[in-house]
Amino acid sequence: MGAPVEHVAAPGRDGYVFVGPQVGQLRRSNFRDDWVKARKAAGITAGPHFHDLRHTGNTLASTAGASTRELMTRMGHSSSRAALIYQHMTSDRDRALADRLGAMIRDGGGGASG
Repeated sequence: MGAPVEHVAAPGRDGYVFVGPQVGQLRRSNFRDDWVKARKAAGITAGPHFHDLRHTGNTLASTAGASTRELMTRMGHSSSRAALIYQHMTSDRDRALADRLGAMIRDGGGGASG
């Protein structure tokens, strides 16, 4: 089992969860070897790239309701183009939207006139 997150994260509420050797933001140059070692230790020899974690995290944030602007801030991007990539339509999200729209209509808040 690996070290508890408290031992690998930067301190404080705004600290990075995973940090480099100098307790700074991870860079490809100071992380790749550790990533490969961790994958092998977990029995995963191929497949997930480190960037896949970023993609998953931002897709989950989008599904949880993050706006395009919030995704841009999380990713450090200045344009909406990249943020839109993470706003996938999922069957779970589609169901939640349909349920919410149905509730709005039933409650008279759908804005449609009959």
